[in-house]
Amino acid sequence: MDSVEEEVPSGEGEMEELVRPSSTNVPASVNEHPTSHFSGMVRQKAYIFDGLGNYFNKDWDLGEGEGKEFCWYHVELPKVRQKCSQSAQHLIDVLCPPLKLQDILSLASNGPFCGHVDGALVFRVNSPGPISSSFTFRLAARITEKSVITVSLGRVPRLGFSPVGQSLLSEVPSVENPSNFKRGSTKRSGIVIKEHVLEFLLTMNHSEEADNPVPKSISNLVVHVIDTHVDHLEDVVTKLEMELETVELELDRGGFALKKEMLDDRRLPKMHLNLQRLLQVIAHGEQVFPRVKEKCLSKSWFLSKDINSLEELIGRLRRLKENVGFLANRVTAIQAGLDSWQSEQINKKLYYLSFLSIVFLPLSVITGVFGMNVGGVPWTMQNNPEVKDGFFKVMVLCVAMLLLVLLCFLFPILYSHVMAWYKKRFLRRTWSHNRRSFRRTIGIQERSCCPRID
Repeated sequence: MDSVEEEVPSGEGEMEELVRPSSTNVPASVNEHPTSHFSGMVRQKAYIFDGLGNYFNKDWDLGEGEGKEFCWYHVELPKVRQKCSQSAQHLIDVLCPPLKLQDILSLASNGPFCGHVDGALVFRVNSPGPISSSFTFRLAARITEKSVITVSLGRVPRLGFSPVGQSLLSEVPSVENPSNFKRGSTKRSGIVIKEHVLEFLLTMNHSEEADNPVPKSISNLVVHVIDTHVDHLEDVVTKLEMELETVELELDRGGFALKKEMLDDRRLPKMHLNLQRLLQVIAHGEQVFPRVKEKCLSKSWFLSKDINSLEELIGRLRRLKENVGFLANRVTAIQAGLDSWQSEQINKKLYYLSFLSIVFLPLSVITGVFGMNVGGVPWTMQNNPEVKDGFFKVMVLCVAMLLLVLLCFLFPILYSHVMAWYKKRFLRRTWSHNRRSFRRTIGIQERSCCPRID
């Protein structure tokens, strides 16, 4: 069987290219980027499109196309622990000149933005979370009539272009089966796919090369960039949904140890936090992409069908936000169930402790009473041998103190009962007084109305 350079998920949740080595070259010039201070950390891709559905790799000169041609320059920032200022330094190193500082700031700053900067349309959806997190997304674009410059944090699936013949998805697959090697079965032709690679591919709603047409205009390219961003978000939400279903299945099958481990690891609170970060990214997209559509309406080079495509993407983003909200509610419900289970476990332990207290409390009272030494205690007169009732007096004193303590606890109840009785008594007296006054008034009126006969 043929061997393939397989794609394995990395620690950050990103993937390497699903492309195998091939001697086939794209008809284009070699992509020779200028030497940078951060070589090996920032990935750069430059394409030129002829407007007829063809693309070629080009030099990193940040130039614009001529005639129907247009260019695309993409910068992929490393997803490592670093400050926002370091990301800006990367962009300055690869984009300046011809870009200016205001262009760099509009692309590298945090938060949502959409507006014109130095005559170019700029939008960004940069979440302010930690850069090394798998749930921090950053995408910015600078659009002119003949060129597009995009900046992403980490790799975005399906964003770039590669020859279809070099993709794993265009090959006839053959799943690796260990039983075949044991039986010594005949070899099958095709690309061997590891089982874990196949499982990883199933978590992606959008394959690398599926439905990825080459843009024929700037507006097609802008829609392609936003479309891959939304697809990436949907893939991450799908992975979280599958993880949540796995957690639910484990809780149904698991016992005390599994639930205790989930509570100690705070797995569900972390998942809820990740969902909130996703909601923030989606909310940024809901703010920015409608404004991008409004500003593109005034551009003569932006096609009307691509305006409709932007509207569909905005609708997908809103539905995705609802789905993330449902997932957050499910996580909250599961966490509430675990908290209830933990409370039940604590109540059981307290019940056992209370039972032991009930068993040993009389024994403690008995040993405390009969272990008292009342010799020398005032008022017991133990110094006089003829008086032998000291122990009895101490017990009377203890009972009196106990009654006083009970009275302090029962005083609010007694006070409420006394006040209720007093209010009832007051109401009865008031009612009887009013009744007598009413009868007296009626009698006077009757006597005044009846004529007196002499």
